[in-house]
Amino acid sequence: MDTIFTLLMVLIMIASILLVIVVMAQNPKGGGLSSTFGGASSAQFGVQRTNDFMEKSTWTLGAVIIVLILISVVVTGKPKQAAPVIPTGPTKTEAPAKQTAPASKTTAPVNVPATK
Repeated sequence: MDTIFTLLMVLIMIASILLVIVVMAQNPKGGGLSSTFGGASSAQFGVQRTNDFMEKSTWTLGAVIIVLILISVVVTGKPKQAAPVIPTGPTKTEAPAKQTAPASKTTAPVNVPATK
């Protein structure tokens, strides 16, 4: 179990780092990598559809992270312990046994005659 959990956590971290890189590479105004590396025209060097790739990779990496997290929860989840069964019928209660005092081993005092 520990090996599977470690593998899933490593995959989640790799996917998270890739997602951060992809999101940081996008331009919020729609330019993204095509405006950064393509110059003024996005048609140079065949970088016309960079935004579509970035958007699809963002959604894909997000979905991969969610699926990996759900798999890790299912695989590493421990089953709950069964609750103790409480009897519902009438129960008989017994009184504790009476305690008797133990017999003493002392001897009776000897009557000594009084001297006058």
